[in-house]
Amino acid sequence: MSWLNKPASETQITHGQRLWLYILATVIMILLVAPTVIVIPMSFSASQYLEFPPREWSLRWYEHYLNSPEWIQATWTSLKAGFFTMCVATPIGTAAAYGLFVTKHPLSRMFYVLLITPIMIPVILIAIAAFYVFVQIRMVNSMFGLVIAHSILALPLVLIVISAALKSFDMNLEMAARSLGASRFTAFMDVTLSQIRFSVMTAALLSFLTSFDEVIVAMFVSGGDNSTLTRNMFNALRDQIDPTIASISTIMIVISSSLLILTQLFRKSRD
Repeated sequence: MSWLNKPASETQITHGQRLWLYILATVIMILLVAPTVIVIPMSFSASQYLEFPPREWSLRWYEHYLNSPEWIQATWTSLKAGFFTMCVATPIGTAAAYGLFVTKHPLSRMFYVLLITPIMIPVILIAIAAFYVFVQIRMVNSMFGLVIAHSILALPLVLIVISAALKSFDMNLEMAARSLGASRFTAFMDVTLSQIRFSVMTAALLSFLTSFDEVIVAMFVSGGDNSTLTRNMFNALRDQIDPTIASISTIMIVISSSLLILTQLFRKSRD
């Protein structure tokens, strides 16, 4: 127990004095993670219904998912929507954050607030607005419309992440490159973007996951061959209790966790 008497920081506060904080953090983490973890054993149940703990273990619902053309089609749609959303939101959000960072215009703060407004508006309102606009221009149930709607949701996240990264960036480095003859674009690509590359990767990952996990907007603007995985999961829960949902949820948890772990490993390898 000598660990409790060791200082936890430069302020000489010991781990024992912080013990209540560790316990509180652990309880909060358990409350947040437990509902997600329970889904994993439920996905290996052989029962016709969702049950926990499973009385009989089986890969039955994973086989049902992999052998279902409808579920596989919806998975590919979600993956494509997430990839294209990432390709749209990341460069636009990065360019917007960089532009607002270097400009000295007095209205730059107002533009920043306007660009992150979608993150403050209830998603249902964005979904309804997107639906009525897309109906007029015949983009409902199209991949292009889905990507545009998801990009609206992902763009504020990219802007916030890149803006936070630029606040710790020394602009004199880019100015030095430009003074040596580099164009502004070359200086940005070789100096600035290189310094904030991890934040750009994080923003791209958040963009992908925003689209991949989103369901409300997808309920309004996607359908038919472009129905997303989350939309099909919602419909499956509404119409019947299908244990396939648990197996798909487990796969989504594994994909999301793997992407986050790979990002952290890449960051450590670069450091």
